[in-house]
Amino acid sequence: MKIFIKNMVCSRCKMAVTAELEKAGLKPLSIELGEVDIAGDPSEATLTELNENLKHLGFELIDDRRGRIIEQIKNIIVGLIHHGDGLRGVNLSTYLADKLKLDYGYLSNLFSEIEGGTIEKYFIAQKIEKVKELIMYDELTLSQIANELGYSSVAHLSSQFKKQTGLTPSFYRSLKENKRRNIEDL
Repeated sequence: MKIFIKNMVCSRCKMAVTAELEKAGLKPLSIELGEVDIAGDPSEATLTELNENLKHLGFELIDDRRGRIIEQIKNIIVGLIHHGDGLRGVNLSTYLADKLKLDYGYLSNLFSEIEGGTIEKYFIAQKIEKVKELIMYDELTLSQIANELGYSSVAHLSSQFKKQTGLTPSFYRSLKENKRRNIEDL
C-alpha cells in the first residue's frame, strides 16, 4: 500500500518517518520524499494513530489526490534546488508537467488555489533559501552561486534576493547571525 506524507523534504525526514512506521508496526518497502510504500493494508485505526504521531514531528498523512499533487510539486522543487538534481537549463513548467504527467496549467491553478501563492513564488523562495545556505558556508562567490542556481547573472540573483529578504546578498553575508528558514516552512 502506498501512503503519502506531507513535509518530507530531506533524508532526516525519511529516517524520522521510518522510525514512526516501525513503531506503528508497519514495514516500509520503499521510502521516497513524500511517499512510502508499506507492506500489507493497515487498519484505519493504525493509520489514524500513525498520523497523530507524525503530526508531532511536523508531518501529516495526505489522503486526497489534490494534496498529493501539491506535495509532489513541492518535493520536485526541493529536489531540484536542495538535493542537487540540477537547475541549469531547466524550464520549471515543462519539468513539472513531464514529471507529474499533468498539464502545467492545471498544476499551477491547483497550487495557487490550495497554497495561496504561485508555483513560481514557491520556487523562488526555495532558491533564496539555498542562496542563504551557500552564503553562510562562505565557500562560493556570488557569481558561482548564481551560476549553480541557474540565475542569468549576479544582478538577477541580487535583485531576487533583495525582494525576498529586504537585504542585498553582500550585506546578508556580513551579518553575524544569518536567519534561515526551514524548507517545510516556506
